[in-house]
Amino acid sequence: MKLILGKSKWEMWDDPLEVFLQRVRASEFDATEIYLGSVPESPADIARLHNAYGLRLIGQILTRGETYQDHIRSLDSQFEFAAQCQVVFINSHAGRDIFDFAENVQIFRRAIQLSQSSGIPFLAETHRGRPTYSAIETRKYLEALPELRLTADFSHWMVVHESGLDDQRENLDLAISRAHYIHARVGYAEGPQVPDPRAPEWKHAVESHLQLWQQIIDQHKQNGSESLYITPEFGPPAYMHTAPFTNQPVGDVWEQNVYMKELLVSTLEA
Repeated sequence: MKLILGKSKWEMWDDPLEVFLQRVRASEFDATEIYLGSVPESPADIARLHNAYGLRLIGQILTRGETYQDHIRSLDSQFEFAAQCQVVFINSHAGRDIFDFAENVQIFRRAIQLSQSSGIPFLAETHRGRPTYSAIETRKYLEALPELRLTADFSHWMVVHESGLDDQRENLDLAISRAHYIHARVGYAEGPQVPDPRAPEWKHAVESHLQLWQQIIDQHKQNGSESLYITPEFGPPAYMHTAPFTNQPVGDVWEQNVYMKELLVSTLEA
């Protein structure tokens, strides 16, 4: 099975798309993940530039609004835009943690309908502030919606549960069985991102995440998958720690993501 390595545009949010793509290609990533609402280019130009640089595109959707109906409308418009960009799949922050369970289910059902009618896979990211903010809540949605698939970013759950998730085995197993994409950021009980994954004091946290990611890979190998996408997703401040008073970041986030890419390739068994 082939691991396809993605690069998020997160730390180059304001940079021109082509400048970002040039750097992605130079750093030897295979794909990008972009919140499509953050770039000014048309869908045709986004697709053309990715094709020109030989990169695949993961489209990110962030639904917005005061009500669940607003989020469904936001989902509809962003999904249509993403489809025109020739995305390989959609990674979504859809719904809100403050909505009722039934309301979020309606949002996810609409996403599943759009996915089935378009042929574009839809994944819901495990993320704070969204219905999937915790392992416990996510299980409820996975049980109610057998078609729902996840982007696994377990760093968020570690913060929410203030643990390494060792006591969440059943919930983790279900999430792993539905995970079709990995965000490879390393969190810990008090935060969603360690200051530097290369630092020896964070070795245990890195190894814990690697073990979880390997379980997802093993699941896909057993299912006969040809490939699995994985994106190192260390982010800029305020995810990255900063020095007091100066607010200067403690490291270079692009450098950390390249390090993670190389660690994943050398460590994980695909």
